[in-house]
Amino acid sequence: MRRLHILCEGQTEETVVREVIEPYLLCSDVYVTWSIFTTKRPAGGPSHRGGLSTWGKLASEIRLLLGDSSITVLTTMLDYYGLPTDVPGMATRPSSSPHDRVTHVERAMADTIGDPRFLPHLVLHELEAWVLLGHKALGELTGDDALAQSVQAMVVQAQGAELVNDGINTAPSKRLLRLYPQYRKTSDGPLVIAEIGIDAIRSACPHADAWFSAVNIVLKQEP
Repeated sequence: MRRLHILCEGQTEETVVREVIEPYLLCSDVYVTWSIFTTKRPAGGPSHRGGLSTWGKLASEIRLLLGDSSITVLTTMLDYYGLPTDVPGMATRPSSSPHDRVTHVERAMADTIGDPRFLPHLVLHELEAWVLLGHKALGELTGDDALAQSVQAMVVQAQGAELVNDGINTAPSKRLLRLYPQYRKTSDGPLVIAEIGIDAIRSACPHADAWFSAVNIVLKQEP
């Protein structure tokens, strides 16, 4: 039995992993587990979970998980948007396409950790990019056809959901909130993603597709 563990940035990512990604990847000889990034472990009190602050804390969590020999592959569900500036590769990103830039950071993260079981993944630019693909499902969820049309136009204009940029006011989640202030990240997002499905995401999001392909390749390798 081979085990894939996914380190999630927060509750929304955990829900998507549990309800959408885990069933998609599940097969007879692979099982999927997950956890939320722990931001703080106070002595004698409960751990605080969700949200990234520094590479040092993230690296410590990754190495702690890699100490579990039962994990075959450790990967991540972290947003590229808002990633701490001290993460390896962030300061040396090439001035090319967003896909090249995010891949550069992922490779730098892998090289810094230096464990072949670690396969970092950064959602380009954030998980709400996947929500933008589900404009029809979002419109049905909210009962707002105009919202669906606006979201669809946004993706077309950017030439792809993954290319909706990571500006502080123009990242996917910021745009969604402007169009629909009642948007609930932890519930609406996973519902829309579940409705459209992973195959649709892979077809429209090259970076996401590359991650799923890499996970499948590694998991199918002989131990």
